[in-house]
Amino acid sequence: MNQQKKTYYIDLGSGEISQSATSSSWNYKIEASDEEIIQLREYFDQNYSTEWQNFFRAHVPYVQYHYDRENDAYDQTSQKIFQMLYDLGDEETKEHIKSINILPQKEEE
Repeated sequence: MNQQKKTYYIDLGSGEISQSATSSSWNYKIEASDEEIIQLREYFDQNYSTEWQNFFRAHVPYVQYHYDRENDAYDQTSQKIFQMLYDLGDEETKEHIKSINILPQKEEE
């Protein structure tokens, strides 16, 4: 089942996904199917929810960041977001994500 892909513009900071390049600022350009956009939106929503939980918990600091499971989940979801952006992105998007070295290095075959 080959779904038609459309061009989307992603603002990573706000989690905005748009089909218009001029309606707002954007960081990444991708080509994605409807199902892929739904998955990306779910990842953004997960991180948004975790950000709020962390905001409230930060006012009672009892667990260091690197021992906190909530932060681990946030970091893993962020990696999934960047992996999707890399896989679906145009060449400029792929080059930028490579340059910030956020994804684990894959072994050369």
